[in-house]
Amino acid sequence: MYRYETHTHTSEVSRCSHIDARALARYYHKAGFSGFFVTDHFFNGNTWIERTDDWADMVRRLGEGFRLARNEGEKLGLQVFFGWEYAYRGTDLLTYGLDESWLTEQPDLLSLHINDYCDRVRADGGFIAHAHPFREAGYIDMIRLLPRRVDAVETYNAARTDFENEQADHYAEQYGLLKIAGSDNHHGSMPRLGGLQTRTRPQTARELIGLVRNGQAELFSREGI
Repeated sequence: MYRYETHTHTSEVSRCSHIDARALARYYHKAGFSGFFVTDHFFNGNTWIERTDDWADMVRRLGEGFRLARNEGEKLGLQVFFGWEYAYRGTDLLTYGLDESWLTEQPDLLSLHINDYCDRVRADGGFIAHAHPFREAGYIDMIRLLPRRVDAVETYNAARTDFENEQADHYAEQYGLLKIAGSDNHHGSMPRLGGLQTRTRPQTARELIGLVRNGQAELFSREGI
């Protein structure tokens, strides 16, 4: 089986991360994973990237953690895929299957309503998973669900409570949404980890997404290291 982490943050891009991209790659290699997604916070999230008039440079900065992790992963035989975590007032959307070139061509993304963001991403072949949809925190004004605008729900998040994950799983079941699991890793070593496992090895992010769509990717959780 091939195991993939779907939800990580690097300290080069995400303010809340405490592990750099190279160390993150080494951690997942040591943990026996086949690969992982770097999903740093988007420009409307907890990011080091300042908003400027140079959209292309902002996109380049967003990809810094991914590129560093990918380069380290290549030395280790570890696959590293690009994604990001879009944010709207505590509603976080893991976005997969699109690249930096696509982002560069979308300079109006931050001006879009969250529904329109979802529609554009999915129309262009991207895949959206609602991360930790039942997370509660002081800065989150409401639990906001978008069952007609997302492809999947993160029903197991290793950093959240069992109660929150159970609610997410119930939500996905009720709406017939796909499910993913991830760790939301900001530190490297964690008490528990989550992800997807497959019988065949995908070569690209879109291939892995295709396995999720076709029911060929299983959710798993395990103890961390």
